[in-house]
Amino acid sequence: MTDVIIIGAGPVGLACGIEAKRRGLDARIFDKGALCNSFIGYPTRMEFFSTPERLEIGGYPFSTRAYKPRREEALDYYRRVATAENLDISLYEAVSTIHGVDGDFTVVTEKGEYTARKVVVATGFYDIPNRMDVPGEDLDKVRHYFKEPYPFALTDVAIVGAANSAVKAALACFRHQANVTMVVRNNGIDDTVKYWLKPDIENRIEEGSIQAYFNSEVSAVTPDTLVIDTADGAEEIDNDFVLAMTGYRPNYALLESFGIDVEDDEARTPVHDEEGETFETNRPGLYLAGTICGGCNTSRWFIENGRFHAEKIMDHASARLNHKETIEAS
Repeated sequence: MTDVIIIGAGPVGLACGIEAKRRGLDARIFDKGALCNSFIGYPTRMEFFSTPERLEIGGYPFSTRAYKPRREEALDYYRRVATAENLDISLYEAVSTIHGVDGDFTVVTEKGEYTARKVVVATGFYDIPNRMDVPGEDLDKVRHYFKEPYPFALTDVAIVGAANSAVKAALACFRHQANVTMVVRNNGIDDTVKYWLKPDIENRIEEGSIQAYFNSEVSAVTPDTLVIDTADGAEEIDNDFVLAMTGYRPNYALLESFGIDVEDDEARTPVHDEEGETFETNRPGLYLAGTICGGCNTSRWFIENGRFHAEKIMDHASARLNHKETIEAS
């Protein structure tokens, strides 16, 4: 019987493991993929918006060569922290469901079953892309993740979306001599785009280097073209690749299998005690941590504020476990 099982080996999951150890609890971390699996899917050499001290966990300094860290530096930092803390981590072992009650959970993975007194879900939201739901979306030419621009050089590339990921992809592909077209649902580039990127992409559009269809949506994808619904009617353009930078959402099917309810609000927020800062869900003894707490509002929590969930969760869990042990001993 493990004190705490943590589902998700990203920065917040690792922080939960550290805080559990520091309260005398034994913890085991599971992840369906690699350590910091979401980062693996980030663009190569991506620069974080946050400065390094705001990404630190466990009190370990995060040293970087530049003012802001890059993806590769973050991957190295969190690996070194996990090693320094000697965290018990099982990678490439997906969790499918959770049985039992508070104090006696059974966590079922693809490789076996494990018992725990408490469970923390820190799975983030990067695994499930928001689909366009159009004919042809399952063609190989459609990608929901952007790693680097090199495969798209000298091709016709459509970028769907106008937030940070879409803008970065559009600019990178353009500078590697792709013929870039942006398809944007609204009437302009998102106001949330980083201040050094927004004028760059707007200038490229204004000068005609990047073509943009505003107030438009993709209606179909064919092997050689893209069909767009615009304010002036349907238009079909030559196309080799579609990068659908349409955002991501939590794995709600997995949350449902865990018995976690979802609020009937626009963000489809998983039920948890944010006001009381315990982050316990409707299922006693089962907690949420990190970005998944925001549901579809993926800008609500980041590493820089989600990492503090670990302390509050482990304070609550350890107090409950110690109280139970005291009662049993008496």
